[in-house]
Amino acid sequence: MSNLTKRKMNKFVIEEGENNDGLHVDITPVLSRKASSIFSIDTTPLAPPNESDIAKFTSDDYHFSMIRNLHMADFITMLNGFSGFYSIVSCLRFTLTSKPHYMQRAYFFIFLGMCFDFLDGRVARLRNRSSLMGQELDSLADLISFGVAPAATAFAIGFQTTLDVFVLSFFVLCGIARLARFNVTVSYLPKDKTGKSKYFEGFPMPTTLLLVFFMAILVSKDYVFDKIPLGIVREGKYFEFHPLILLFFVHGCGMISKSLKIPKL
Repeated sequence: MSNLTKRKMNKFVIEEGENNDGLHVDITPVLSRKASSIFSIDTTPLAPPNESDIAKFTSDDYHFSMIRNLHMADFITMLNGFSGFYSIVSCLRFTLTSKPHYMQRAYFFIFLGMCFDFLDGRVARLRNRSSLMGQELDSLADLISFGVAPAATAFAIGFQTTLDVFVLSFFVLCGIARLARFNVTVSYLPKDKTGKSKYFEGFPMPTTLLLVFFMAILVSKDYVFDKIPLGIVREGKYFEFHPLILLFFVHGCGMISKSLKIPKL
């Protein structure tokens, strides 16, 4: 065969050449890398970490291995955790100064954490390989940004009775349990043909943003402390509480529910 040429078209290699019988065309399928971008909504599972990735974390031959082996997506996940922590700091500043802009900043950083939570998965797909610590880092960051931070903002704006605090503690503990269960059971959930889980068991952690949005409205209208809607039940007595705190109780129950299955989009 002479004048042999090869051209790539989509998922095929086309070989063209001339011999005594004329033009010969051979179409052979080849693997092609799927294009990905930071704005992709594709959630197909990534390739797992390979033995080289594991060795870099476990071997004594690598210095500063913790920092050197983190992927870009891991750093973005930690920005999610930073956003949650800064939200908590803003709550503390509000309790010290009573300046409302600190609460606005607290809510802003929780929503910023949601942006980082979205971006880390998109960035991981640019590399087409999952991080060895990615899932664990994501769960820990989500706990801070979507568990502890919303509870802290609720306390800061007036949900401060003993029973209120117990409900907020229950809410955070439900978040811990929900994330731990996800890490353990995610590989056992039913998958679609792309390998993606078909549904969430219980409310995903980022759904606590609905509570955050509701509290942001309360702050914008100055419905805080003694102005919280529905007031306080049994004020000045044992087991006094704000009825609105039950939203956190219900949401916590939804996060740990086994029967509640929310389809993935």
